[in-house]
Amino acid sequence: MADDFREQGGAATMDPSGFRRWITSKVIRGVVSPKRLAGVESKAERIRSQSGLPHQIEYFHQVDDAYSHLAVQTLRQLGDRYQVELVVHLVEGPAGANLPEPELLMPLARYDAALVAPHYGLEFPVNAVAPTADNCDLARRILTHAAGAGFEDTALAVGQALFTGDADALQKIAVQAGMASAEEAVAHVRAGTERRAQLKHYSGAMFHYGGVWYWGVDRLYHLEQRLNQLDLSLQPQEPPLYARPAIDSGSYRANGSLTLELYASLRSPYTAVIFDEAVELAERSGVRLALKPVLPMVMRGVSLSRDKGLYIFRDAAREARALGQTFGNFYDPIGGPARRCYALYPWAQRQGKHTALVSAFLKAAFREGTNTNSEHGFRSVVEHADLSWEESLREQESDEWQQVLEQNRQSMYQFGSWGVPTFRLLDSEGKQVMWAWGQDRLWLVAREIQRLLVQA
Repeated sequence: MADDFREQGGAATMDPSGFRRWITSKVIRGVVSPKRLAGVESKAERIRSQSGLPHQIEYFHQVDDAYSHLAVQTLRQLGDRYQVELVVHLVEGPAGANLPEPELLMPLARYDAALVAPHYGLEFPVNAVAPTADNCDLARRILTHAAGAGFEDTALAVGQALFTGDADALQKIAVQAGMASAEEAVAHVRAGTERRAQLKHYSGAMFHYGGVWYWGVDRLYHLEQRLNQLDLSLQPQEPPLYARPAIDSGSYRANGSLTLELYASLRSPYTAVIFDEAVELAERSGVRLALKPVLPMVMRGVSLSRDKGLYIFRDAAREARALGQTFGNFYDPIGGPARRCYALYPWAQRQGKHTALVSAFLKAAFREGTNTNSEHGFRSVVEHADLSWEESLREQESDEWQQVLEQNRQSMYQFGSWGVPTFRLLDSEGKQVMWAWGQDRLWLVAREIQRLLVQA
């Protein structure tokens, strides 16, 4: 931590930005610790058992959220497989610092839900439309009335009408299933939103069990694993209902006929989780990897709440452990260290070592706890990428990187994404085949590569 200190009046004092970096790093290391997670889970079970309460999963449903439409389809099967009590809440969507780029989020969710639904045995309209405000209000009234038995079937029908823009179908559901008053619906949604806030979350399509959050169908495999460990499965020999598909490179090779663009940042925990996996997938499948670095969102002025920040790090650590990775020995590279590494990127790229540089930096920051704000720490990154430290000193003040990163950001926004990691698959003519956002979509990219190669 030496380079976070400055000499002042003969005494060593910590630079304010260095102090914040140190505190943030220490907090995150504690938050993502497997020991801490185990403690949260065991404490919740102990309290539940002592209180004589049932095993209860709370699910938070947002009517205009595509991921909620997928998640609600899992409720019946979860209830049939596991000895749990399911409690459903209606909630508002995220807002403020929890909702960056709102004009992009909902279209992205609809696009993404249509991509993944078939792989989980779920349904989502391929050409989904944005639900109107009036239809959403009616949907909340219907689902407020439907709270309890039969909610899943009603919510599925309501969601189908919403995302196909079928107002007539929604009216028919209201007549057949009944609906609450507008005032009752508002109160019901407010109560659900307040309950979610009490449990320290901000989003729809969320499952909460025993002090831990699970997002949508993509995180149910973590929840199922926990329920199985508690001997709550009625079919313990059966595979999980919603297992995460494997990242399978398959047997066909592209031999450079396909290109995989990887939009990545140096302060993204999700990028750190999947970066080397993506590089390996490209190598194994013969796909040309085109790395597209972008500035971290927080360095672009995009804020996020404390609850969201902590959830992201906890979730990323859990995802990393599921891939067999060590993760969470974190030393925050925000600001100066990231800029310094980005400054070296064009120079490293000219030597064909840009991918190695990003990999080394992410490992140092997220797995090895290296203070990349120190000369010793940053030098270790450069040298692990097989680059010359002496030569790098001449490049670290370069501003060439700024235009490169901004062009990458604009390119990403143009096709509908804004966060990292984002993957975009291009055919032999450079035309977009598909794109996907998130470390939990690399398996989908791998399947699409194999599908294209089989057809070739």
